Amino acid sequence: MGLKTLSKLYRVSREGGRLEVAWKLVKEAAKYSHREPYWKFMRKRFGIGKKDIKDALRFLEERGEVRIKRSVDGRRLYVSTLKDIRENPVRLDRWLSISKRPPGK
Repeated sequence: MGLKTLSKLYRVSREGGRLEVAWKLVKEAAKYSHREPYWKFMRKRFGIGKKDIKDALRFLEERGEVRIKRSVDGRRLYVSTLKDIRENPVRLDRWLSISKRPPGK
């Protein structure tokens, strides 16, 4: 599914499937996170703006699924967060929480 389609699905989805669509959108956008300048590349290549991806990242942060990196002055670093998602799709703390579960659950 393309980024444009995922962006539209995210905007119209409701609580039930919004989390899943947000993750798909963010993971697909993370594939291109090493292109510079990122937001211009996304606008030119896929026709989606930074608002769509930033909104999905903020939604995931509100749900506790991802933590957006911040600069020293407190500004959110969206592209750095996408690069981190691309390079490390499963965080170490998630692996540790999965390994602590009792077997069979």
